[in-house]
Amino acid sequence: MHPLLARLRPAWLRHTSTCLLCHGPGSDLPICTGCEAELPWLGGCCAICALPLQTHGLPCGACLKRPPPFAKVEAPWRYAFPVDSLITRFKHQGRWPLGRLLGELLARHLDHAFSEGLPRPHALLPVPLAAPRLRLRGFNQAQMLARWLRDELQIPLQADWLQRVEDGPSQQGLDAAARRRNLRRAFALDERAEVRGLHLALVDDVLTTGTTAHFLARLLKRAGAARVDVYCLARTPSPGDS
Repeated sequence: MHPLLARLRPAWLRHTSTCLLCHGPGSDLPICTGCEAELPWLGGCCAICALPLQTHGLPCGACLKRPPPFAKVEAPWRYAFPVDSLITRFKHQGRWPLGRLLGELLARHLDHAFSEGLPRPHALLPVPLAAPRLRLRGFNQAQMLARWLRDELQIPLQADWLQRVEDGPSQQGLDAAARRRNLRRAFALDERAEVRGLHLALVDDVLTTGTTAHFLARLLKRAGAARVDVYCLARTPSPGDS
């Protein structure tokens, strides 16, 4: 392009995105290639629950012993720095640009997985928040992620099919047994939801023990869903696993 024409271009066309992590020049997304490469990408993991492992393509011992009601977890990253910090700032400080960046990178990850043979779901279902917690936080981060995935991947979103009907203590900091007790009667399916025969994908920010995904997937399968997957930003490693 001629230099004069370049100067006449509108400012928004001349703008170069800035990396949200190091504040250097970005690319087509607001993250530079260096920072993107240094994210804690999930390598070897369980073929079902995505628990970080030394091997790839095999189920972990827990999934072999007791297969979960969901078919597969898809997550780009381990829950480690700086992804853990970015999720916290998005979720608890309302830093939506960070959430949008992570959501678009998750969409790229899923699009690649679809091209490699992962079945596309019929609909996305965000993990619901109880009404008191939604009022306190002001937004449901899972629903925001699901909306961004809908826009990027052109997959329908059913934001109201799953409902949180009991608000127990926060799952954060609870062990697996306490999480199960906390969620045993926490969720319900909207009476207008038509899930029979559908392949559905739950959307959340982090998968820790998988208890929330377990109860929601079981609820959907009992209502007739053919398959339930889980899409999240990050998967936590086993305790003590660095």
